[in-house]
Amino acid sequence: MKFSKRISALLTAFALMLVTVSCDKKSDEPLSESDGGFEVTFFDEGKADCMVLKTDNSTVVIDCGVKGTGKRLTAFLEERNVSDVDCLIISHYDRDHIGGAAKLIKNFNVKQVYAPDYADESEELTKYNDALKQKNITPQLLTSDVSFTADNVEYTVFAPKQSEYSKNNDNNHSLVTKAVYGDTSFVFSGDCMEERLSEVMDIGRCDLLKIPYHGRKLDNLGEFLDKTAPQYAVVLTSKKEFSSKVKSLLSDRNITYYASCYNDTITAVSDGKAIKIK
Repeated sequence: MKFSKRISALLTAFALMLVTVSCDKKSDEPLSESDGGFEVTFFDEGKADCMVLKTDNSTVVIDCGVKGTGKRLTAFLEERNVSDVDCLIISHYDRDHIGGAAKLIKNFNVKQVYAPDYADESEELTKYNDALKQKNITPQLLTSDVSFTADNVEYTVFAPKQSEYSKNNDNNHSLVTKAVYGDTSFVFSGDCMEERLSEVMDIGRCDLLKIPYHGRKLDNLGEFLDKTAPQYAVVLTSKKEFSSKVKSLLSDRNITYYASCYNDTITAVSDGKAIKIK
């Protein structure tokens, strides 16, 4: 009888050990997202692009708005104790996209810069190039797509496929960036016009789309919306530039949209499963 009780006790202990091992194995599984989530801030600078993409341990900036945006962008990052910018992506060299870039570069440790490979001239571009030289930063001028990962966010930057475009060469040289965090994805389309938009038609579905060209009418935007099928759209624009045709395209597809001219600064937060808009 005592022997039987001892066997029973041993079996019970062994079963408990198996449960413990099983629990330990489950707790060792890697998390698919960082605890802090992924936050995208769209600055309200009128008809200008400036976006900060941030996790607990990474910061990526896409475009820097107009000249005055640099001061606001710097204050925003300093308030969040940011000292390093993992990557600065300049979609193209128009003044409403590169205006505050020089100030960002001077005030932060910018580790990588991606920009399109074409020539342009402006006071803002000169200051940007001077700031790069002062910090010994050589930008990577993209002629092919590039991918990188920053704190569980997977980025792909899509390069223009032509060296020259027949219509609006600046805008059609826009780099297009896709960011994937967990099950959620974001597409930032710069100022793509029809020619460039046709090149990224196969970029895949996304949950949030930054509407190209500040919400002006584009002949193939409806097709692009059908291909990407976003749940949300953000338009960085003024009331004058935001086309009623674009509003209709979004409404007809039940895409919830936010515009800086109506909503001021817009913040999208992803927990890796869904996106919420502040």
